[in-house]
Amino acid sequence: MLKIVYAASPEPAVKPLQVLAENPGFEIVAVITNPASSQKRSKEPVPTPVAVAAEELGIKTFTPEKLSEIADDLAALKPDILVCFAYGKIFSTGFLSIFPLGGINLHPSLLPLYRGCAPVPAAILAKDAVTGITVQRLAKKMDSGNILLQGKLELNGTETTESLLATVAELGGAYFERVLTQIAAGTVTEVEQDESKATYCGMLNKEDGLIDWNASALDICAKVRAFYPWPSTFTQNGGNTLLIHGAKVLAGEQFAELPPEIADAEKSAKPGTVLGMSKKHGIIIKTGDGLLAVTNLQWKAKKAMDYKSFMNGSRDFIGSVCGNA
Repeated sequence: MLKIVYAASPEPAVKPLQVLAENPGFEIVAVITNPASSQKRSKEPVPTPVAVAAEELGIKTFTPEKLSEIADDLAALKPDILVCFAYGKIFSTGFLSIFPLGGINLHPSLLPLYRGCAPVPAAILAKDAVTGITVQRLAKKMDSGNILLQGKLELNGTETTESLLATVAELGGAYFERVLTQIAAGTVTEVEQDESKATYCGMLNKEDGLIDWNASALDICAKVRAFYPWPSTFTQNGGNTLLIHGAKVLAGEQFAELPPEIADAEKSAKPGTVLGMSKKHGIIIKTGDGLLAVTNLQWKAKKAMDYKSFMNGSRDFIGSVCGNA
């Protein structure tokens, strides 16, 4: 039986943990996850989703600030391999030496594309038609290890980071099972990454979510989807911060479905102008190229609403201008 230490923290990593825990060929001897932290307005530390899941499964859990704190405890468990998905820390050569079979990591991109901590938003922002899932060897350089298994995911232009990570979560367990079974049998195939094709994506910040209404509707829509649920896209309107959580680009026959007053207002309006509301599509805002239909939004410190509910409480919203337009 393969003895596994599972290192992960966020919600998408829960499902793969559960899948591995149910496999009779594996034993998860420990879980490593980030320490509990305060969430939003709560002052009480909240454990990570993986910590909660591990407790429910009865798996010994470590929440170290530094991995060196638990090295001896892990070694005493005599694990075979380290399995990682979105843990967020770099594993030193010394730490990996605890595991005779080394370590593997699941990365939600087609490596060597989008190495780094935000590959899913990066693929959506780039408006890629295809992304993927890679299981790779853990290596000293981030996301540079040999590829053990890789699969493609086709994108249709409506995905958000949340929905795409949910897909990765559903598939991740099976990817891990396949690779771990091959490693245990000594049949795994390793392919070196082509360094000449490597691209990188950095950490997202809240400030990155600011919308430039002079950009195209297509680019703004991609940003809204890439930044949902975090850090979210935002704009200024009437001196207040407006968060936009859902949007789509109006195209083709959808234009003919708009009320006449919206089409008339669009001709002379500046980018960022709220032209009106389509009951079928959403709140229509002009951009630097095309029209954006906003479907879910909220004033900062208020609750998120669908566009119809929002308009019920914002009668003077039509005709206002978002951003610095």
